[in-house]
Formats: sequence, C-alpha cells, structure tokens
Amino acid sequence: MPKRAIWICGLFAAEMVLIMLAFQVLASVECRLTPIEAACRGLRGAVVRAMCLGALIGVYLWAAPSARHGFARMARDRDGGKGWVLLHAAAFAAVFVPLFVIAPRDLNELFGYVFPVLTAGALTAMLAGLFWLAAPRDWQRWLQGRTGILLGIAILAFLLPDIANALGPLWYWDILTETTFQGVVLLMSLVTDDMVMAPPFQVIGTPDFLVSIADSCSGVEGFALITAFMGIYAWLFRDTLRMVRFWGVVLPVALALSWMLNIIRITLLILIGDRISPTLAQNGFHSFAGWLFFIALAFGVLVAASRITWLQKDTGHAAPGAPLSEDDAAVKIIPFIIFMVSGVFAQAFWPSPELAYPIQAALMFGALWWGRAVLVRYAAWPDTVAVLAGVGIGVGWLLMAPEPEPASQALMALSPLVFLLWATIRIAGTVLFVPVIEELFFRGYLQSRLDIGGWPGRAISIAVPTAAFAALHGRYLEAGIAGVIFALLVLRRGRLADAIAAHAVANALIAAVAAWRGDWGLI
Repeated sequence: MPKRAIWICGLFAAEMVLIMLAFQVLASVECRLTPIEAACRGLRGAVVRAMCLGALIGVYLWAAPSARHGFARMARDRDGGKGWVLLHAAAFAAVFVPLFVIAPRDLNELFGYVFPVLTAGALTAMLAGLFWLAAPRDWQRWLQGRTGILLGIAILAFLLPDIANALGPLWYWDILTETTFQGVVLLMSLVTDDMVMAPPFQVIGTPDFLVSIADSCSGVEGFALITAFMGIYAWLFRDTLRMVRFWGVVLPVALALSWMLNIIRITLLILIGDRISPTLAQNGFHSFAGWLFFIALAFGVLVAASRITWLQKDTGHAAPGAPLSEDDAAVKIIPFIIFMVSGVFAQAFWPSPELAYPIQAALMFGALWWGRAVLVRYAAWPDTVAVLAGVGIGVGWLLMAPEPEPASQALMALSPLVFLLWATIRIAGTVLFVPVIEELFFRGYLQSRLDIGGWPGRAISIAVPTAAFAALHGRYLEAGIAGVIFALLVLRRGRLADAIAAHAVANALIAAVAAWRGDWGLI
C-alpha cells in the first residue's frame, strides 16, 4: 500500500478520534436527553457501521490482489486536487462549529440544530476525503467490475450490527451469562475493594455505578461479530484455506478470546462509570469500545490464521512494505495519532488517567524517535520573536485559567519519590514531546497542505488547524489565539521550528506554575 494512502487514512482516523473526544469527553451528548433521540442514536450507529465498512473493505483488499494493486496505483499516482483538500478541511471544521456557538450545557436541548451540521459535515468530509485520495474519474475506473462485490460489502457492513443483534439469541445461554458475571466479579476483586453485587439479578458494580449483565451483555455480540468476520474471511480465501482446521480449531479459540475480552470490557465500563464519568461510560465507552475491541480481535485472529501454515493449502510470502520513518507526511501524522489514541486509552482504561501519563509519554517519545530522520530536517535555533511569543501565550493562558481543581487523590496517594518521578515525566512530556507532536500535525501538516496560495487559501490554512487545535484543548478562546500565533510564526520565516519553540516555551512556563501551585490541571 502506498505511503500516501496510509497517512491519509491515518489522518482520517485521527479526525474521528478528535470528533469523539470533542463530543464524548469535552461536551458529552446524551441521546435520551435530546429532542431527536432516534436520529441521535442513528448517528451513533453510523459510526459503528462505518467501522464495520472499513474493516470489511480491508479484508476484501487483503484477499483480492488485483483490487489491492489497482487501489495502490490509483492512490499513489495522483490525487483529486487541492480543491478536495480544502473542502474536506472545511467540512471537518464545520463539525466543530456547534461547540463554539452552543454552550455545552445546552447541546442536548439544541441537538436538533446540531444534528444536520454534524451529518452534513461528516458526509461532505468523507466524500471530499475520498476524492482527495483519488479523483472521481479514477474511482470510477477502479470500481468497474467491482461495483457488485463492493456494494454487497457495503450492505453487509450496514447490516452487520443488526445481524449481530439478530443472531444474539442463538448464544443466550444461562451458563454463558453466569460465567461472564463470575468473570467480572473475579476481575473486579483484583482491581477494587469497593465492589457491590447482587448475583440473583446479575448486577455488579460500585456503590455509585452499577451495571446489569443481561443475556445481551454476555458477549453474544462479540461471538456473532467474530463468526461473521471468520465467515467472510473463509469465503474470500476458500481456495487456500483448510476449512475443517479453520472452523474446528480457530473458531473455538476466537470465541474464547472474545468472551475474555468482553469480561475486560465490562470491568472497564464499571471503573469508568465509577471513577471518571457515568455519561462517558454509557454513551462513549459502552457504545463504541465493544465494537472496536471485537473488530480489533477479529483482525488479530485473521492475521494470525493467515500466518499459520498448518491452516493453509498453499502459502506465500509477501514482500515487506517500505518503512515510513523517513516519509515527511507520515512522521507529521503518525505521532499525533499515537498521542491521541494513547490519551483515549488512558481515559478509558485507567481509574485515574493522570497516572497513565508515563506510559503516554513513553509512546510519544517512541513515536518521535521513530521519525527522528525527518525531525532533524526541521531542527533550527529559535529567534527572540518565537521565544517572546511563547512567553506571551503562556502568560495569557495562566491569566485566563479557570479556578484550580481539587488535588487528585491518586497523585496525593503516591510516595514522594514516585510523585517526583511522575511530575518529572509529566513536565518533560508537556514541554518536550507535546509541542513537537502538535506542531508537526497542526502547523507542519494541516497548515502546509491547506495553504494553496492567495489570501483565501492562506486564511483557511490558518483557520482550520486553529479550530481543530482549539477543539482539542477545550479552552477555545485561549487555544484559538495560541493557534493563530503559532501559524503566523510559521508563515513569518517559513520555519516550523519557530512554532515548536514558542509552543515549548509557553508549555514550560505553564508547567512551572502548575508545579509551583500543585495545580496539575493547568497542563
């Protein structure tokens, strides 16, 4: 697969994560509180169906060399033009407009006005993104002779969540629900002492957050999804796969893994609802994490099966793909994806997400080290203007900061030595890693790609990355001003290093005050 297609798809993944963070964490939308609950739930369901579509197309390209090679040539040789890039960026930015014009507390009540903006923005961004990847005429040529099977895949992806629900009763066994409940009890007992349960009703949780493990929560969705993906894989690779071995050995192992993964999912759901946010647990993690987990597991099982020669009638070895560590666009995008995904995982999987920061910092460092060959191209000594701009941004951020939040109990429980180590890593990540990763993506990639010349293109190249930057940080006004200043620093001398330096200076000033006050919420 060409590098260009990989980093564009990576960008789309990062955009999806950013949207989920904005609407599920920074401004949570709860469908049952909106005036258009059915439409809201349909929009949530569209995300799951899109995930299924992407996964199924991936399996199809994996199994069909001619389609894969044609797609690779199409994506490598030409794009649809900068107009589609601008349209994609504008539509993506439009998705965040409601967050700037509607107060978070009013989002549920006014969701009837938000819904068409989200829907139109997402659909336009999707189509423009496809035509950015390749021109419409190239897509038309590639689809010739493949329209039927791709249409079938699209229909299957659309129906797959409903098929999983319909097949669920086939797996409704009391023993399965009971063993799932006992598995959650065992895992909960290992991670918390504050557990309550009512075994006759399959209810378990904490005093502040309880869940009921119904038959539909026993892992049946995972079973149905795993079975469906294995069926599709078996049909696509029917000429090379030993079916008896595949179904007789791989399916039971996959179902067992799916059952264990479901126990972990329910336990995490309880911990998130108790220690982070009930809304996030119910509307975010519960809605998407299960499908994401099961799709990832299905791919893992299929990749493993493809590499076990015992399961193959005829095996071959594909040539390894070219490394991306020296590709400019990839190094600007991939560290940001790792940064975003690690943040989501910290929020989802840690009772006290701040304690996971050392792991996130290690991942950020690893991503930057991986792309070091590209990073040295942007290394330059900053000038006085960049440093002073960073000081100004830092001072403004501190002056406009909200009231300090209470100190984290998890941090206060750390020993002095462990806390010192945590604080050192937290400051290092904030000052050294985050500015590089964010500036590479927002100014280095987005701004440079959107700048097509002329004042309209220049304005868009500043506005879109700044809007996304502000949405990521939550403090829209302060982050928006900072984003504009960083953009102007890049335009001033054409050096990304100036924006990185200003960002690092601002973060260093803020981190110093945070450490002095003990107000780690500042960073």
